Amino acid sequence: MKKILPILTIGAFSLTGCATIDAIANIEEPPYKVIKQDGNFELREYAPMIIAEASVSGSLDEASSRGFRVIADYIFGNNIAKGASSTEKIAMTAPVTMTAAGQANEKIAMTAPVTMTAAGQANEKIAMTAPVTMSSGDAAPNTWRMHFVMPSKYTMASLPTPKNPDVKLREVAAQRVAVNRFSGFSGEKKVAEKTAQLNDWMARSSLSQSGKAQLARYNMPLTPPPFRRNEILIPVR
Repeated sequence: MKKILPILTIGAFSLTGCATIDAIANIEEPPYKVIKQDGNFELREYAPMIIAEASVSGSLDEASSRGFRVIADYIFGNNIAKGASSTEKIAMTAPVTMTAAGQANEKIAMTAPVTMTAAGQANEKIAMTAPVTMSSGDAAPNTWRMHFVMPSKYTMASLPTPKNPDVKLREVAAQRVAVNRFSGFSGEKKVAEKTAQLNDWMARSSLSQSGKAQLARYNMPLTPPPFRRNEILIPVR
């Protein structure tokens, strides 16, 4: 039994990783074109996108948790849908189907939890995309901005309006970004190390920084470290 247990543990670990990879593979990411690749380093060109962002304070870990909750609350339904009726119900199906009096059904990606608004202003769920990105804030030390990229089917005119005033919607123009990709944990020490590596690569590649470094995380919190995808992104001129 002692010899079997490690094998079972490794098997369960592998299955968890495979399930995570499969789940992430079905999550939309912002489109980009790779201009240059050098090992874990890349120069990418991103298309324009819309983000939902919030400013939070605390250590990297504290701000990550706080910022995620604020924006997840928005995409999971704490919003006002455009053109929706005052009563809107989201039924648990596969895929989830949103039904409302007086309007056609709208299919949306499977998310959790499922919510219902019985009266007042309607809400709408927004599909999860990747990555979840953080950058240091401009105002004071230990302030951060976290943002989610919105699914490409939305425009500024069609995105639901956040009920929480701390959530802001913003258009981001097309841009070039230098990237350092890594797995494992993404604590402050690791982030500082990977950012320094990316700065060195940019200097060797004659790339000039035009914005703050960002930490991008692509996976769910329970994803085993070897299967995690993290990136440091720095906008370049």
